[in-house]
Amino acid sequence: MLVRASLRSSVRAAFLVGAFSVLAIGCNDTAKAIAPTSDSRIAPTDESAVAPANEAQIAPKVTFDSAKAWGHLQKQLGFGPRPSGTPAIVETRKYIIEQLKASGIEAKEQPFIGMTPLGEVSMSNVIATIPGRRPDRLMLASHYDTKLFREFRFVGANDGASSTAVLLELGRVLKARQNELTVELLFLDGEEARMPEWRGTDNTYGSRHYVQTAQKDGSLKSLKALVLLDMIGDRDLLIKRDSNSTPWLVDIIWGMAGRLGHTSTFSNQLTVIEDDHIPFLRAGVAAADIIDLENPTWHTPQDDLDHVSAKSLQVVGDVVTAAIPEIEKRIVSGK
Repeated sequence: MLVRASLRSSVRAAFLVGAFSVLAIGCNDTAKAIAPTSDSRIAPTDESAVAPANEAQIAPKVTFDSAKAWGHLQKQLGFGPRPSGTPAIVETRKYIIEQLKASGIEAKEQPFIGMTPLGEVSMSNVIATIPGRRPDRLMLASHYDTKLFREFRFVGANDGASSTAVLLELGRVLKARQNELTVELLFLDGEEARMPEWRGTDNTYGSRHYVQTAQKDGSLKSLKALVLLDMIGDRDLLIKRDSNSTPWLVDIIWGMAGRLGHTSTFSNQLTVIEDDHIPFLRAGVAAADIIDLENPTWHTPQDDLDHVSAKSLQVVGDVVTAAIPEIEKRIVSGK
């Protein structure tokens, strides 16, 4: 990533009340503030079976759990530094696929060769799909590789592990929800530059490969929006609006953050970010980057477990989960 300027669910859960079925529709973390629509409950035929009077009486929904995300983060750090083409990133990829399978989500690898300034490097994206009512897709993405450093040990707790951990937990949450759109979880390899500086095409190998492949096979047409997560775990989290990102998508996410009381984290200050969303934007896909690049641990040995926070993971997980129904609504309406 490079900063060029710094102006810097609906969860459908089927459950039983007595001997009758009640259907409640709500968004994970905004459910308390959103009342069910008029047709969202099936009234019991027996007057003795009374529908719950408020949300507190309704069986718990599947919500984002930062403790689970934190466990995913720790597991990645246990593999050590994870640059593209290393045994450690292979182990990380296996772990990602195993965790998706445990959540009941089908996943496949998308292997390719990255042509880097340091030679050819074997890389592989992981693509997971949660079917929705419609074939049109909403993508959530994160890169899972870490920057290549030889002068110090870099484990990327924030830069790579935090967003990947949140994406895995979002998969668990969204699998339990009846999604209007098909949700695609994309774990990208090769985001980091192989050389010390981010220049030219020495970066975003995985996202560029995904977009090029999707353009060739025609599948890019059904991809309606991308929400990219990157560097979202630092303790003093401040996420600015990226000027490269699609305005309507940023407005929905930042608006939801405000409704959830996270305006101190999701700032209206502007910044300009180059990241894995750029190849998608260039291909005509709406995209938003959720990232806090301006922190002192970036690409240093201090990007470790002591400098990330489960609270930050929870904030971002809550906001993204709550924003998804609004994003779906916008896409379906075509407005």
